Amino acid sequence: MRSKLEKFGLIGSGVLIGVLISFNFSALAEKITSPQLPIDELRVFAEVFSKVKSDYVEPVEDKKLINEALTGMLQGLDPHSAFLDADAYKDMQAGTQGEFGGLGIEVAMEDGLVKVVTPIEDSPAYKAGLKTGDLIMKLDDAQVRGMTLNDAVKKMRGTPDTKIMLTVLRKNEPKPLIFTLTRAIIKSQSIKSKYVEKDYGYVRITQFQERTGEDLAKALKALRAQNKEPLKGLVLDLRNNPGGLLDAAVGVSAAFLPQNSLVVYTEGRVPDSQMRLNATPQDYARRSKADYLRDLPDDFKKTPIVVLVNAGSASASEIVAGALQDHKRATIMGIQSFGKGSVQTILPMNNGSAIKLTTARYFTPNGRSIQAKGIVPDIIVEDGSDQSYALHEADLGKHLSNPTDKEEAIKKAADDAAASKNKPEEKRFSEPKGPIEPASADDFQFLQAMNQLKGLPVQKAPDPKEMKAEAKTSNESKK
Repeated sequence: MRSKLEKFGLIGSGVLIGVLISFNFSALAEKITSPQLPIDELRVFAEVFSKVKSDYVEPVEDKKLINEALTGMLQGLDPHSAFLDADAYKDMQAGTQGEFGGLGIEVAMEDGLVKVVTPIEDSPAYKAGLKTGDLIMKLDDAQVRGMTLNDAVKKMRGTPDTKIMLTVLRKNEPKPLIFTLTRAIIKSQSIKSKYVEKDYGYVRITQFQERTGEDLAKALKALRAQNKEPLKGLVLDLRNNPGGLLDAAVGVSAAFLPQNSLVVYTEGRVPDSQMRLNATPQDYARRSKADYLRDLPDDFKKTPIVVLVNAGSASASEIVAGALQDHKRATIMGIQSFGKGSVQTILPMNNGSAIKLTTARYFTPNGRSIQAKGIVPDIIVEDGSDQSYALHEADLGKHLSNPTDKEEAIKKAADDAAASKNKPEEKRFSEPKGPIEPASADDFQFLQAMNQLKGLPVQKAPDPKEMKAEAKTSNESKK
């Protein structure tokens, strides 16, 4: 089991700008048997390579041609497989330890533009107000269309304290938005917690990193010590959490589930991609080599929990939410999650590069595939803003189908066709707005989570279109 788990550290979605979210790097390629090579197709590849070398208008280095071919090969599979050159691989390794440089956004390529999957909390992108679903069309004065995702990622990286201007298209905004961001070394604190009031606690997980499970245990113990008796309720905030390490997701789930409970299982083509991961130390504590949940108070196994999710909750976040939902250990609240139900394995290559390859689908304890569907909350509570900009896995071209949905392939083809007809047009510019502080008086979803825990009525967020109409009516009446 341990050798299998070491194959799978990556379940976060997309490619993280500078941030490059947590992965596990011990996956080994030699266990995968190479199929017979297609000689005729490789002969054509060699002919094309030779023609480009001899006839292209300018000389091109062999390394560039090979890397571009590898990039195209992996990008053609699905939105999450990718070729990583040596520099990108090093950045990704740094990301697993929670310290990285850049803007702090997780992205994917869609219709030739860079699409924001999730802005990482406390990063320059998050503070500036970038949102899930935003389309980045220009980086400074350079058009994104025509760039590869790696090209765009490299352009957004840079020396800390230097600036870059992003021109962004946002659904239902009549004008492109201009963001001027200052690059930074981002030290991500994956666990944030606070004692909300007597008998109630709040824990926010921004990413699933190497020490997330251990840090969660410390946070829960601190809340318990501050309250001096079992909590009556806990809000677990997974909003805008793009995922990360699989064992960290198992550890977070194990903190609230009975021992040996099934958390997640995976299915793929090779034997090592087929796993069943339970709430046991051998499945979640392999990095620390010690059971960090050993002395966690037993009452957390019974504490009422509300888990907050939104369209930015992906992968590892969905594993935790799905496990707690299937075991009826928590009420899931918010809006439908992103829907990334695939597992990526990092396979290092001999020259210092690596490939990120989708090798399996994961399933919740009850056998649900989240792929292109997401977690549907038990209680739908919007945040009072316009959700029409929300991006989901099903919106990405070439996404994997959901194996439990026979109509998914038909729907995917229709969605891809519709998306190709709706390419954004450049218009005038408008000013962006900043984010809402989580667990504050302005955080509508958090307030409703507290109502749920206290047995009070859960309110429905006002329709943002109605709010705009009321504001317009009010302004006209004042005139």
